[in-house]
This record gives sequence, C-alpha cells and structure tokens, in this order.
Amino acid sequence: MFIGHFAPAFIAAAVSPKSPRLGTLFVAAQLVDWGFFALALIGVERLKVDPAASVMVPLDLYHMPYTHSLIGAGLWALACLAVVAGWQRSLFAGLLAGLVVLSHWGLDWLVHVPDLTIDGEPPKLGLGLWNFPLIAMPLELLLTGGAFAFYVRRTRGPIGPPLVLLAVMLLLQAVNWFGPHPETAGPFLYLQALLAFAILTALAAWVGENRWFQKRGGLAFGEV
Repeated sequence: MFIGHFAPAFIAAAVSPKSPRLGTLFVAAQLVDWGFFALALIGVERLKVDPAASVMVPLDLYHMPYTHSLIGAGLWALACLAVVAGWQRSLFAGLLAGLVVLSHWGLDWLVHVPDLTIDGEPPKLGLGLWNFPLIAMPLELLLTGGAFAFYVRRTRGPIGPPLVLLAVMLLLQAVNWFGPHPETAGPFLYLQALLAFAILTALAAWVGENRWFQKRGGLAFGEV
C-alpha cells in the first residue's frame, strides 16, 4: 500500500470546514512510514531485501515494533492528535488527523504478508494481498480514485492543482509497482521513500491552499 494510504486523508479533508488542511492530513496518512524510514536510517527498525518476501514487494520488514505494531501506530496517532488539536485549537481536527494516522495500520493489514504485530511481538499479522497483484492493484487504485473524487466533489477551487497531485501520485505508484526493485536495503532506499512522501505532501499542501470546503447547497467556506 502506497498511494492508497492517502485515501483517508482526502476523505478527512472533505468532511467538514473544520478539517485540517490536506497537506497536514497527507503527513498524518504516512506518519508511521515517515517514522519507519527515519528509524531505519539509524538502525532502530530494520528491513532487508528478499525477493521471496511477497510477489509484489521484495522487502522483508522483519523489525518495526515502534511504527507498525497496532499499539505503536496508536501512539503515533495520539501524538498527531495532540499536535494538530493544539496547533489548530480544535479537538475535532485533532481527532480526524489521529484517525488518519491509525488508518495506516488497517490498510497495511490488507496488503502486507504477516509482518505486522499488536505490540511488537508475535503473532505476525497481515492478509497478504501483496501476493495477489490482480486484487491489490485495483484495490489501491479504487481506494485512491474514490477518495480523490469525494474530495474534489466536496470542495471548490481550481481543478488544476488536484489533477497535478493525482498525476504525480499515479506516476510514483507506477514506479513503485513496475520500476526496478532495490538490490539492497540502505540509506539510499530510505531517503528515496522519504523524498517521495515529501513531494506528495508539498503538492497536497499546494492543493489544500487552493480549495475550500463546499457545504451542501453550494455555499463555500475557507478551510481552517
């Protein structure tokens, strides 16, 4: 799961004029992966390249208790909730951001082979759709496309920025699916992933600055 993680961000950004901006929610959507790759850089969480790990993703994510355990993801969600609620002075906005963070674990559970945990210890969990590309690929595109359509329909503003964002998302997803697989795990791989998140977050922030929530009946409200 890559761009599919941003589906909850699109939905959350469009449910209320009190929602956090789209850029903030894009950070929330991938917050645990930001944490994972940052921790991998310093050797706290670990992965290795293993072509036998799954059909679609040749990575053995064998040690990630602080980001991809359910309890760990919950703590990241609570931290995000507190920061966003305090920053925007809105518990509602904080709750939305926290739920977007927590959605990451649930979406990962759908596609990961068993490498997720509840508390960092076995049993390892994961439905394993990465072994079924003909299910995993359409599912990710449908999640992302449906959420994107919901966001565009519920907000007002120029359509150009959202379409640019969607195009870059699809391009990066195509590279993720069909580009050459890494030969080894290391800083280049981790920084590459963080750069992809940063590019999409910057574009989402640009989109969020140019669209406004649309209430039923056609009245538009500026995002807060």
